[in-house]
Amino acid sequence: MAKAILKSLRPKQWAKNVFIFAALIFDRQMFAPGPLSRTIVGFILMCLISSVVYLINDLADIEQDRLHPTKKFRPIASGSLPVGTARITAVLLGIIALPLGFALSTGFGIIILIYFIQNLLYSFWLKHIPIIDVFILATGFLLRVAAGVSLIIVERFSPWLYVCTTLLALFIAFGKRRAEIVLLAENAENHRRVLDGYTIPLLDQFLVIISATTIVAYSLYTFSAENLPGNHLMMLTIPFVVYGIFRYLYLIHVEGTGGAPDELILTDAPLLADILLFGFTSAIILYLFP
Repeated sequence: MAKAILKSLRPKQWAKNVFIFAALIFDRQMFAPGPLSRTIVGFILMCLISSVVYLINDLADIEQDRLHPTKKFRPIASGSLPVGTARITAVLLGIIALPLGFALSTGFGIIILIYFIQNLLYSFWLKHIPIIDVFILATGFLLRVAAGVSLIIVERFSPWLYVCTTLLALFIAFGKRRAEIVLLAENAENHRRVLDGYTIPLLDQFLVIISATTIVAYSLYTFSAENLPGNHLMMLTIPFVVYGIFRYLYLIHVEGTGGAPDELILTDAPLLADILLFGFTSAIILYLFP
């Protein structure tokens, strides 16, 4: 039972919550004990509230998941985790995470509450509306960045990162929708109703637009944001962003993957190496060449 509960909390997807560290890192406070500890606690609470959302989503989609080729193995859909136990777990985690979030910071508490409410609306309504469903997913990443901002006293954080985060999230979300349609083929709309509102050519157009816009936005950030070193060394990270986007497109179009981007990042060696090199290079530029 404990293993089934843990699997339903989707710990692999907690990696998405690293966006909460964006403000800490890019505001050059990564080695400040106070801000670092507050952000780590915020990360843990965001993971808890995310797991509440995953449980609710699995409970809402239990019938559709049982028809899905891979989601049918999820604990709730497969029956290894009883519905009643899943509900109790979701309630207990919510009771823990939300009050502690407000105790940590009022702003942080408000943000995770908005995140929770937004995802409730997504689980029961908004995920069935084409395009809106993807924007809701992107908003979740934006809220993660905002949550990190609320936990520290920001001195050099650039609003450009909100733009880049939103565009990157849209890119990944549209890629996920495309991968789902390819995987499920003619039965796609039976597993996820919103897929009936998409076509492969339409999603390919979205991906072209979003990928190009993301690259341009990040490039503008590297030489126009006031919080970055004046020597414009941050422009050296642009190739990592370009490669990461191209690699993800390659995985979607050639390898036929992308349905689970959180797992893909951890399993595709070139993509993981690119992300680590981007983070390492960014840290050197931000902290050694201020």
